Amino acid sequence: MTLMETIRSDLKAAMKSRDPLRLRTLRSVIAAVQEAETAGTKSEVDDGGIQKIIARQVKRRVEAAEAFDAGNRPGKAADERAEIEVLEAYLPQMLSDGELQALVEKVLAAEGLTQKSQMGAAMKAVNAQVAGRADGRVVADAVKARLS
Repeated sequence: MTLMETIRSDLKAAMKSRDPLRLRTLRSVIAAVQEAETAGTKSEVDDGGIQKIIARQVKRRVEAAEAFDAGNRPGKAADERAEIEVLEAYLPQMLSDGELQALVEKVLAAEGLTQKSQMGAAMKAVNAQVAGRADGRVVADAVKARLS
């Protein structure tokens, strides 16, 4: 079962259980995927592309929650955070700090990267292994710390 089929199945279940939070959130994901399909040259977005779309949706909701907190609207911020929880169920498990450090060590040792001037090559190699399971800024900080 593809990720999109899973999302559509979960949408039907949310309709049957009358869960407005899941319903609203999954409808927005489906709309974003359909928008990406019509905007691009591909007729269908693969699972990796859908995960990237969901990650962008999570990022938008995090920013919105922070803005609502700053605007003294805790109810709206809580709604955004609840939607984040729904979306994160469709993303791969994030790496812990220890796992990320171990992965960075392993990749840099395998590639023979030891100098700060090799930061670009190191980031390319590490990002290929991380594959969206950690924030890019956190990965960059870990690689920079290891190379210095």
